[in-house]
Amino acid sequence: MGVEMRPADLGYTMPAEWAPHSGCWMAWPKRRELWREYLEGARADYVRVAQAIAAHERLTMIADPADAAEARRRCGPSISVLSMPIDDSWLRDSAPTFLLDQAGGRAAAAFTFNAWGSKYHPHDQDATLGERIARVADCPVYRSKLVVEGGGFLSDGEGTLITAETCVLNSNRNPGWTKAEAEAELRTMLGVQKVIWLPGDVMDTETDGHVDGYLAYVRPATVLCEVVADPADPRYPIMAENRRVLERETDARGRRFELLPIAEAPRSVVPEGICRSYVNFYIANGAIIAPAYGIAEDEAVVDTLRRAYPDRAIVPVALMDLFRGGGGIHCITQQEPAASPRT
Repeated sequence: MGVEMRPADLGYTMPAEWAPHSGCWMAWPKRRELWREYLEGARADYVRVAQAIAAHERLTMIADPADAAEARRRCGPSISVLSMPIDDSWLRDSAPTFLLDQAGGRAAAAFTFNAWGSKYHPHDQDATLGERIARVADCPVYRSKLVVEGGGFLSDGEGTLITAETCVLNSNRNPGWTKAEAEAELRTMLGVQKVIWLPGDVMDTETDGHVDGYLAYVRPATVLCEVVADPADPRYPIMAENRRVLERETDARGRRFELLPIAEAPRSVVPEGICRSYVNFYIANGAIIAPAYGIAEDEAVVDTLRRAYPDRAIVPVALMDLFRGGGGIHCITQQEPAASPRT
């Protein structure tokens, strides 16, 4: 029996999020026990995010068959709605991670999905969503037994991956896996040469410390790093330690990191226990689709993003209820990179 080829063996790697996209994937909110009385408000937020993205690239909204007609009506003609069984709507985590090879050919990495450590049931439809989306996208799919979600790692497109121990090494995901084994699997599935492990965030009880809640790549070796301003905040030392790790590290090409501070929404304004991240945005073709909470701090964050991404339009999207589900704009989106024609 031959040895199974993995993405890295075939020259595939995870591109940076700012690489050109052929489109973006989202999914229509469905899980009523998560959203409760905020479900309709969350759906309105999803529509606003989807329409903002669709102004810059193709947007496909997956909707459970029971919700597809409503999703089409509310999303409008600029958005393609695909009827497909789902359990939940956080496609950063349940969709596949798309890969490119040097010739511009695409593939998809489908990690094992267990609903963030079996926090939500059922999740059997979402556990197969990576493979089903890959088929629609006409990509070969490579499966992994490692349980990890797309919000749990960030790629610079040049061989460096940033992830977190509290998420990937959590016993609710990968009991029995050593750090070395998990790192080897990330390398071979995503085609990276170096994995940087942050401590993560033990206070994040939804995702167990997804890095996209407090970090975003701007360009290789440059990272927006969320800052907790109040030293009395229990997350202050947690975020400070994550920052110290990055300050000591170099990337796959030996470069030191430049860390650019970005605020988080203040605890006094945005309720406790929900997403307060400003760094959880989507990098679209030519634009940054950014969260706005309707508070004074929004304007300063837009200025920060303009300086970080001077070649992209900054498009704030008012969020009313999305963050009540425990995530933000990055969490509900998954980019599909543009393929290059083969010669």
